[in-house]
Amino acid sequence: MEKIVQPLYEDNHLLIVNKPAGILIQGDSTGDKPLVEHCKDYIKEKYKKPGAVFLHPVHRLDRPVSGVIVFARTSKALERMNKIFASRKVQKTYWAIVKKHPPQKKGKLVSWLVKDTKRNVTTAYAEPVEGGLKAETNFKWMGKLNNHHLIEVEPLTGRPHQIRVHLAEMGSPIRGDLRYGFSKPNPDKSINLHARRLYFEHPVKKEPLIITAGLPTDQFWEQFLTLDDIKVKDKYVDKMY
Repeated sequence: MEKIVQPLYEDNHLLIVNKPAGILIQGDSTGDKPLVEHCKDYIKEKYKKPGAVFLHPVHRLDRPVSGVIVFARTSKALERMNKIFASRKVQKTYWAIVKKHPPQKKGKLVSWLVKDTKRNVTTAYAEPVEGGLKAETNFKWMGKLNNHHLIEVEPLTGRPHQIRVHLAEMGSPIRGDLRYGFSKPNPDKSINLHARRLYFEHPVKKEPLIITAGLPTDQFWEQFLTLDDIKVKDKYVDKMY
């Protein structure tokens, strides 16, 4: 298994890591040790911190998903990062591997999502419905390798299971994602969805940060690096949308 704590960026305000698939962000009923606790141990050991360590996730990734995750190391950084995410002043780029070619090479998916918390499943509706949250996702086909397609995805909103349900709705469920229609699981129970990049303004230093998470150390994933096409929309985060 990959090393659990894989730091991508750290200072006094933030710890940004590359989350392996299969690790929880925060604890749940399984009792499995979550990433936040592993990261607290990392900080405690590296910086010889006495007592409790303050560390709080700014956003979430589903357990079977890998990639960039941001933790705030202070309450001030947490408050400011929450505002950055809430106001959408962050560019989120994911990579997804699918078996079925999308119906078009690029586009925007818009629907209203309703999550069934008991079943942990989200349903998409084409029109507004009671309890539905509007979700918007840009996607771009990047190429084909070994009968699979790489899709670059930019969620413009942050709804539960948004990317997973949107790609499934357009007929291209993510490889390994049984919950949303893929035919068989991956051997490690992951799904081939990776939070590849985040771009935002540092909450304290006010400098643009572009964080890229390396792909999982897996030959199937790594072959798709040949299709990478790094593009940041603008120099300044507040002009991105």
